[in-house]
Amino acid sequence: MSHAAQVQQPGPRQKINAQAIAPPPARRYRAALFQTYVIVAAVAFVTLAVVAHTVAYFPIDLSVTRTVQAYHGIWFARVMFWVSWIGFMPQVYVVVFGLAISLFVFGLRWEALCLLAASCGALLGGLVKLVVYRPRPSADLIHVFAQLPSSGFPSGHTLEFTCLGGFLAFIAYTLLKPSVLRVVILSSLGALVLLMGLSRIYQGQHWFSDVCGAYLFGSLWLIGTIRLYRWGKPRFFVRQPVAPNPNQQAA
Repeated sequence: MSHAAQVQQPGPRQKINAQAIAPPPARRYRAALFQTYVIVAAVAFVTLAVVAHTVAYFPIDLSVTRTVQAYHGIWFARVMFWVSWIGFMPQVYVVVFGLAISLFVFGLRWEALCLLAASCGALLGGLVKLVVYRPRPSADLIHVFAQLPSSGFPSGHTLEFTCLGGFLAFIAYTLLKPSVLRVVILSSLGALVLLMGLSRIYQGQHWFSDVCGAYLFGSLWLIGTIRLYRWGKPRFFVRQPVAPNPNQQAA
């Protein structure tokens, strides 16, 4: 075999990378699904926000809230209270900055900064609240645990933890090896995000459509945060103590 032929032969690293990468048709299909979701979610959120600006609540909002509040289990009520409690200030700041500092100290510095970026979705959600200015559920329709002064759409608690929990789940899924620990972390984060939305309905402080709007907007912000993370990963903190640029560590 000639020297030129030997040079052209793929080495072990190239073979592994070729096996790990999906073929072009699969990549195009996945990209199309991703882009379709972004478009559909964006259109759905804008539509829901416009309608919520003029409609105080939908019939399904009332039905869902009354169904959820019809259950009076003591442990369920306690879970709903504590899940909702951590989304209020100052607790939510302790959670956000505590997690970011923990990641930074552990060595995941770029991940820590992107986690703060993910949490900023709630700030933009606050501006959306001012524009939509939808009233919160009324005590003459359902049981309201505490009447809050701000507008209801979208749910700030749900939006914050969709962005925060979603990004933490992304980090855990991409950085941790398959293990029981990873399954526990992903399951716990997913449960927290879902329970947060349910707790806001149970306490009568948001309608079902407020929560849906938060999930939609939160997913879009999360996508943007992940794109920021992947763009900056090979550019910033490439020599960080833990999980440096994955391109430099490819097998």
